[in-house]
Amino acid sequence: MANAMTIHYTTKPPVDFLQLLRIYELLGWNSLGLTVNELAKMCTQSWYAIYAYDEEQLVGMGRIISDGVITGIICGVCVLPSYQSSGIGKALMEKMIDHCETNRVIPQLMCVESLEPYYEKLGFKKFSIGMTKNKSLG
Repeated sequence: MANAMTIHYTTKPPVDFLQLLRIYELLGWNSLGLTVNELAKMCTQSWYAIYAYDEEQLVGMGRIISDGVITGIICGVCVLPSYQSSGIGKALMEKMIDHCETNRVIPQLMCVESLEPYYEKLGFKKFSIGMTKNKSLG
């Protein structure tokens, strides 16, 4: 793992979303069997997406879904396992929060209960019950 000082952040998407697919698979996030093209579409159609690179290697990303007026839903925040606990996730979150606040959009997110303390340290607080309906795979 590289020193966090060598990580650079940009809104420029990866040339090849295969790198993002690799991160999703290493995290166990690809239960829907998303393709490289679907991941690219997911990111490019988001209101805002930020990527973390170690030189040319994608090591993290996060995105915001929003209409750009009231609420921005932060989602898909991920860091390559070998780069976790080095401040990349926090930096991604700070950049997304800043983007929301600069545009007068309220940043919100959903997370699993075990991550509540992490997001509370970033200024988030529980305000609602989140629910989901499983996507039909048929």
